[in-house]
Amino acid sequence: MAIKLAIIVPCYNEEEVLPETNRRLLEVLTRLQDRGAVTPDSAIHYVDDGSRDKTWPLIEALSKGDGRVHGIKLSRNRGHQAALMSGLLTVPGDALVSIDADLQDDVTVIEKMVDEHAAGAEVVYGVRDSRATDTVFKRNTALAYYGLMRKMGVDLVHNHADFRLMGRRAVEALREYGETNMFLRGIVPLVGYRAATVRYDRAERFAGESKYPLRKMLTFALEGITSFSVVPLRLITLLGLVISVASFLMILFVVYVTLVLQAVVPGWASTVVPIYFLGGIQMLSMGVLGEYVAKIYLETKRRPRFFIEATV
Repeated sequence: MAIKLAIIVPCYNEEEVLPETNRRLLEVLTRLQDRGAVTPDSAIHYVDDGSRDKTWPLIEALSKGDGRVHGIKLSRNRGHQAALMSGLLTVPGDALVSIDADLQDDVTVIEKMVDEHAAGAEVVYGVRDSRATDTVFKRNTALAYYGLMRKMGVDLVHNHADFRLMGRRAVEALREYGETNMFLRGIVPLVGYRAATVRYDRAERFAGESKYPLRKMLTFALEGITSFSVVPLRLITLLGLVISVASFLMILFVVYVTLVLQAVVPGWASTVVPIYFLGGIQMLSMGVLGEYVAKIYLETKRRPRFFIEATV
């Protein structure tokens, strides 16, 4: 039975790559329509996340050229996750596929996703089988991050970013999550329902520059950890316990040296080093606590995630 498919593509300053992205996605959509897997009103929806280049005029032009192309323009830049959510929560369809515009994800895999959905999977994850095109630094840090998140109890799909298919039931379940700061890679697995994976090799970016430099990657990683795990807070408690025990043992040692051996520990290191050590631990602990307090502060405001300025 054919389904109405919607492909959601968040865009931020993607004028260089967008024409090729649109061409390849239309080819995939045409093949799916030709074999009766999706309905004729299936479409591609580009979400312009406050781009500063000609991304939106280009989306308008692409929409005029093919009725299967649509666009959503946000009122300002709200970030990748907010742009993705705006598409998921507003675009109609029996199944919604989210994919980045840079063509690093294999668009032909969408056909396999649709087949898995037809076989009963409500969520289909696109998993990178190879990261050979990534730099050594990015590849190793990504693997370390996934490993760290698993140890902290966060249910992430290994080597999966935001390339996935979600059925309507899964999308409506996702709507119930009211976080302002969304981390979809961690939230989608919480939705449950039957899931499947399709694998592909990650390609190099077709054109343009990456929108995730090191600073943004670190911020995104921190967002994921503080949104889904309280392990850092528990580590602070454990660290405080260890330091308290060590301090108590140090007190016993000093009393023993003073009263039994009647000797004074020479040098300033015994005084200065513990002060700097404990001061550093306290500052680190305050920083971790501050991240969680800031998260609470932002969530309690209940500010809207996005505003839509225009659609085509």
